[in-house]
Amino acid sequence: MNRDFKMTATTLFGLEGVLADELKKLGAQDVKEAVRSVSFRGDTGFMYKANIALRTAVRILKPIKTCKIYDEEDLYEAIQKIKWENYLDADGTFAIGAVVNSKNFTSNSHYISLKSKDAIADYFRHKYHKRPNVDLKYPDVKVHVHIQKDWLTVSLDSSGDSLHKRGYRTATNIAPINEVLAAGMVLLSGYTGDENFIDPMCGSGTILIEAAMIANNIPANINRKLFAFEHWKDYDEDLYFTIQDALLKKIRSSHFKIMGFDKAPSAVQKAKANIESANLDEFIGVHHVNFFNSTKEVFGNTTILFNPPYGERLNIDTEEFYKKIGDTLKHNYPGSTAWLITSDTDALKCVGLRTSKRIALKNGDLDCKFVKYELYEGTRKFKERKQEDTSED
Repeated sequence: MNRDFKMTATTLFGLEGVLADELKKLGAQDVKEAVRSVSFRGDTGFMYKANIALRTAVRILKPIKTCKIYDEEDLYEAIQKIKWENYLDADGTFAIGAVVNSKNFTSNSHYISLKSKDAIADYFRHKYHKRPNVDLKYPDVKVHVHIQKDWLTVSLDSSGDSLHKRGYRTATNIAPINEVLAAGMVLLSGYTGDENFIDPMCGSGTILIEAAMIANNIPANINRKLFAFEHWKDYDEDLYFTIQDALLKKIRSSHFKIMGFDKAPSAVQKAKANIESANLDEFIGVHHVNFFNSTKEVFGNTTILFNPPYGERLNIDTEEFYKKIGDTLKHNYPGSTAWLITSDTDALKCVGLRTSKRIALKNGDLDCKFVKYELYEGTRKFKERKQEDTSED
């Protein structure tokens, strides 16, 4: 019988709620948010499904031991007590990642990784007179050691490479946005594929690709070549393909436009190459256009979502650049909802539009704001006056 067990999905700061919603919709049980992670329960099939389908997860961890520890010796002993032959062969390979958030442990995560590695190697050496080797690139088993205050959690990493590595990106620009962050922003915007979508500064096309996958309900990691669980001793290939087929059957077709602009021909070429690699060229159009010279050429509601250059990526007058963003949105894109992310909060003051929502996110190490502007048909004052006139009748 395939029993439920506890798992943890890690994510980026600010996307915990989005990930929790994704997990609930996918069918996870006992979903609980924490900082940069969400815990949940499911069976082996659900673990496979979470890896293939979740858009805002960075990795899916399966805990195999939780206990209290107070120093490095406790850590060593706790890891030695795990029956490692259930997960790893003596002639296999493994790698360890560690995260430490505890005053009891003054040593860094690298030292904790080494101590954990020694415990596993010694376990095999004592019991089988040989030990598995460390392989940081392609291990059979990837172990995740997490120390929070005086609690140790040892998990198997079922994902392997971070789940932001979707497998479609062949070409990148300077500072491309992380795929998990891009998907999180699209989901935070409320876009579901039932209206037009524009990324007016699309770079290498990541936001467009994530939006198209959401619009058409295409599983986020359908282009991935490998998940770590495929090396596990209990890997069930038939179950994996059953889960994958079930997800593929839920793909739908959105008939609204998804468009990207960029003023750099090289960016347009890269975006097109990535879109083709993701098999989404029939859903996304990319055009060599300077946003500041553009107008809204599609009918109906439109979501505009972009990652304008900021910080080190911006070699121009920030004040003027952000003022032009505001002017272009206000005059040329009525009947739209615009979202943008930036780490430059002073620059936001230059946009000249009132934000209707501000969400704290992180882009790499940068603290960012993800902001929303509602762009009415005509001016807001005119719209409000019209509503007042109607209510007086």
